[in-house]
Amino acid sequence: MNKEIKKNLYQGSETDCLPNIRVVLSHTSHPGNIGSTARAMKTMGLTELVLINPKEFPSEVATALASSADDILQNAKVVSSMAEALEGTTMQVALTARRRELSQPLQTPRQIAPEIIATARADKQVALVFGAETSGLTIDELSLCSDRVTIPTNPYYSSLNLSQAVQVLTYELRTSCYETDWVDVQHLQEERELATHESLEKLFEHMEEVLLKIGFLRPHAPKRLMPRLRRLFVRAELEREEVDILRGILKATTEFDRKP
Repeated sequence: MNKEIKKNLYQGSETDCLPNIRVVLSHTSHPGNIGSTARAMKTMGLTELVLINPKEFPSEVATALASSADDILQNAKVVSSMAEALEGTTMQVALTARRRELSQPLQTPRQIAPEIIATARADKQVALVFGAETSGLTIDELSLCSDRVTIPTNPYYSSLNLSQAVQVLTYELRTSCYETDWVDVQHLQEERELATHESLEKLFEHMEEVLLKIGFLRPHAPKRLMPRLRRLFVRAELEREEVDILRGILKATTEFDRKP
């Protein structure tokens, strides 16, 4: 993967280590899963995809399902063995649902993510290894990996699509890049133009006038209706357009033809 692609995909020092983590798919039978995996990778900031003897690749189906992550596919490396796919790595994390015939303990993605990120930040290469859709990784393939990870799914229905599994694991890695559980997503929020104090006061005046006119607010026994309404709308932090909408409703209320 060239440096320019990496630069474009990763913004922020917290996630700078993610290009050191590769995704390895072994003997993938459906090209759509390769494309969906590329999409899952790119959304979380990973770039390096290695394919071991895929049944069909390149593929138009893979490109279609990559959904603008076709650069991941274009730079994907196709190899003929697991040993070749793992070259240069110091940590190999195999996703498996096997409970027997394994010497290493199973961890969840959230448990192992900090270790993976620490390894990648030490400028060492990590491989996330996924097996074929129907059979998963073989015992021989698992034996070449240093760690085992499993996704704690519903025990009564544990079927995960290959790309879904990639998405779960890569999401946990990206989240683990941050020092706290809080991740800044403020850039995704739409900027709000809050109503001014003056516009809110005009709304309350207009509301009181209409409520008196329709008989909902009793002039001689108002009790605490208006203070409660004021507190309600102040707490809602109304936007300018929302105030305009409410005043439009109030105006329409007084203009409504009540004749049968």
